[in-house]
Amino acid sequence: MTAPIPAAGTVPWRRRRGQLEVALVHRPKYDDWSWAKGKLDPGEEWPVAAVRETLEETSLSVGLGRPLPGAEYAVLDGTGQPATKEVRYWAAEATRPAGPLLNEIDEVRWLDVVTASDRLDYARDRDQLRALVRADNAGTLTTWPLALVRHAHAVGRGSWSQDDRLRPLDPAGEERAAAIAPVLAAYGVKRLTSSPSVRCTDTLRPFAAQLGAAMRTKEGLSEEGYAAEPARAGRHLERLLERGAPAALCSHGPVLPTLLAMLLARVAPDEPEADLVEDALRAAAHAKMAKGEVLVAHLVGTGPNARVVAVERHLPSRPRAF
Repeated sequence: MTAPIPAAGTVPWRRRRGQLEVALVHRPKYDDWSWAKGKLDPGEEWPVAAVRETLEETSLSVGLGRPLPGAEYAVLDGTGQPATKEVRYWAAEATRPAGPLLNEIDEVRWLDVVTASDRLDYARDRDQLRALVRADNAGTLTTWPLALVRHAHAVGRGSWSQDDRLRPLDPAGEERAAAIAPVLAAYGVKRLTSSPSVRCTDTLRPFAAQLGAAMRTKEGLSEEGYAAEPARAGRHLERLLERGAPAALCSHGPVLPTLLAMLLARVAPDEPEADLVEDALRAAAHAKMAKGEVLVAHLVGTGPNARVVAVERHLPSRPRAF
């Protein structure tokens, strides 16, 4: 069976005079109104494609919010053969006006949700709109991301004779570190916290260079620091929850289950898919996150009121959303 054609997009949203509005795009080739979306480039990750396609089709620069329901439907592939397209969507708050349109879109229109529902040409596109409205009614549409990252693949312990904290990434790990950078950028991450071990700091270094931001290293997130005083790792996570700013934290396999358990305790119980979110966090903690994995928790609130409303797992091969 032919694999589905992967595509990604967003539902850009804003508030105008207190009213929720969403942005639809018009494609003159098909004379239809839909969401900004497009196919993944070879080797591109889903969230990276969603942000790129939104910029290309609407000229809106967005950071991804919580994931929305996806869609699968029949299309013709490049050779004219029947195929299935799989599209993954995210909510994306627009914070700046759009620039000029450049690609195959001839109009972007901001509409209230009732008018948007009537204007959409495909019934499947209303699934994302309904989910966005439900989240807005529940007060969980405005979220902030916290990305937990397990360091990418490093030189093996058996072939390294120096201090283990200096053990570097191997070539595969370096390649994955470069791939992680645009994923973190897609979610608008601005703050970086890491174990001081080289294999962790080097995992975030490409993104730190791209962002032009300092990386804060915390001994409590290292394997050695965690073994000496396990509670320190949790305190570093608590500080990020208190700030409530888009952040990434990079640590090690033995440390991350403690942090995942802390997030598990903060899953919003009223979320329709709370069970799936909890299962995803338990699975990541039980089996340990894969090396080079990025787990994105979408939160509302800060400090003691911070609650996890959605979780995505982005592995070196393929991400999953819950």
